[in-house]
Order: sequence, then C-alpha cells, then structure tokens
Amino acid sequence: MKLFPRLLAATVVAGAWAVSAQADNIKLRIASGHPAANTYVNLMQNFFVPEVTKRVAAKTKHKIEFIEGYGGAMVKVADTLEGVQSGIIDIGGYCFCFEPSNLPLQAFQVMLPFGTMDPEKSVKLARAVYDKVPYMSKVFEDKYKQTLLALIADNGYNIGTSFEWKTVADLKGQKIAGAGLNLKWLEFAGATPVQSSLVDAYTSMQTGVYNGWIMFPSGWINFKLYEVGKFYTEIGFGSITWHGLTINTAKFNRLPKDVQAIIVEVAKEFEARTGTVNKENYPKQLDQLRKVGTKVNAVPDSVKLDWANSLKGWPQQKAAELDKQGLPGSQVLKITLEEAEKLGHKWPVRYAVK
Repeated sequence: MKLFPRLLAATVVAGAWAVSAQADNIKLRIASGHPAANTYVNLMQNFFVPEVTKRVAAKTKHKIEFIEGYGGAMVKVADTLEGVQSGIIDIGGYCFCFEPSNLPLQAFQVMLPFGTMDPEKSVKLARAVYDKVPYMSKVFEDKYKQTLLALIADNGYNIGTSFEWKTVADLKGQKIAGAGLNLKWLEFAGATPVQSSLVDAYTSMQTGVYNGWIMFPSGWINFKLYEVGKFYTEIGFGSITWHGLTINTAKFNRLPKDVQAIIVEVAKEFEARTGTVNKENYPKQLDQLRKVGTKVNAVPDSVKLDWANSLKGWPQQKAAELDKQGLPGSQVLKITLEEAEKLGHKWPVRYAVK
C-alpha cells in the first residue's frame, strides 16, 4: 500500500465524522481527484449526493449530510483508492487506470481495443463481467477494505492532437499522452506514449511535452484542450468502463440498514446514468468542438483495421500475463469478447484468447 503523509495527517479529521448505526445525523465524506467538469464527477455531485440525501430524509428517520471534495480537494486522482481504504474519505470516485499494480484486471476493456463506442453497452458489458467473475468485486473488499458501489462508463475514446493525421503511419514518433494501459495502443502503432493526467493536459500540450491525447470528447471540451489541439480524430477505440465508485466497508457496515439500502439503490441508478448521459452527450460534444473551431475527422474503417491488426496479439499476451499472477485474466477477456458480441458489437479484428 502506498503511504501519503497528507492523507495520514487527515485521519484525525476523518475520525470526527465516524458514524454509528444508531445515529440520526450521518456525515459522509465523498471525493474524487477529478473535477466536476468530468461527467462522472458531475453525476456524483448532482445526482448521487442529492438523491441519497433526499431519499434518506424521505424514507428513514435519519438525516445524511455529505462533505464533498472534488478536483483533488481531499484526494488526488492516484490516491483515491488509498483514501477510501484508510477511511480518510468514505466514498470515492476514481479511475482504475491509476492503480495498475493494485487493480490490473479492472482495465480489462482496455486490453480489447476497438470495442463498443456506446457507453450504455459498455457499462452493461462491464457489469456482466463483474457479475460472472466474483473476483472483480471481491478484490476491493478483500484487499482494500472497500465495497464497490457502482461502475462508471467513459465516453468513447478517440485522439485529439495539435496536428492533423490520416493514417497510423502519420503517428509514428509523435508524443501522445494517455493514462495507464491505453498507452499500449500507442506503442503498437509506433507513437511515443507519455503517461499523464487530465489536470496536466493543457499545460503539457501547450509546452510541447506531448502533441496529443487519447481522449473522449468531453475531456477535450471541458479542459479546453481544443485551444492547444485543433484536431480531434474519431478512431473509435471504444467506451471503456474502468472507473468506479467505492465506499469504505467498515463505514458502510456501521450505517443503518435502511440507509445502506438507499445508497446501494442510488448507486445502481448512478451506474446506469454514467452510460446514458455519456451516450447522449457524445454527438453534442462533437458539435461543440466544431463550433469552437476544432477540425473533427473520422478515419475510414481501413485505418481502424490497420491499427487493430497491430494489436491483435496483445490481448492473449495480457491474458497470459494476468493468469501467471493468479488472476482470472483469460476468463475475463473471453467473457468480455462474448458479451460484447451479445450486445451486437463486431470487432474489426476478432481477438483470440485461449
């Protein structure tokens, strides 16, 4: 486990908000390292928190108050799992991409690029995998003292750049940023991958640390990356469900049962909304990009096929690597391929996983 002095220093403060099952007035700290400009954080702030608050007041004798901290006010993007684990915060929303060592299998959809671009299907697909493979949910409780409340879909991933490109060969040697495992998509294509986070994106693009980002359109808009990257290219890597909303298990177990039930109920609705809202917003966001002067291009299927072919051996490689770690890598990837096809998805290259 990583130790973060600022988190440890906050333990005393967090203790003041301990909740007992008998309490009428409940306080919970909810946080994300990402700002409210992110769709899922916006839904935490404007759907999850008010809905839980309203339903607890209407259906129980209790009153619940959330202490909210977004955009790194309580935890940074890479510290949120530990923040929930230690009890510094009670509920955290975060990307599993920042936990490649702790949660390597939670990035399973990234290991199968060019999946569905539909966020509703992505989150349904991910939920099917979690339901069929108990390890996927149990790892949070067994190793990190937290309970997975909801999965969180992202919008479809494409590439925004400061230069125009039309073929995979055009990206060779270009410095392109990503987060975690999706850097491999770039490596196989011949680009130079750079690990980064959205909070650093604008300045890094502006100063030439890198020249593009693997990014969904909302990120390009909300972080004003269109000012430093005038080109947004639809390549269709897929909508990836690799964020989650978790709650400290000990804190959850101390809550009154009726409050627990409401949190679980609202979290399920929140999960579905991350898919629905992202799907509704995608075409609107592309239009917004066009309105601010971004050149939005869509590459032909031949380019997507070319890129997918460069990656065709990678899923099996990742599955074998995870299997050696004692994780159900092959099982998860095979289920993902099958469940995607049940939802109507056609892979440009049908990856083979033994």
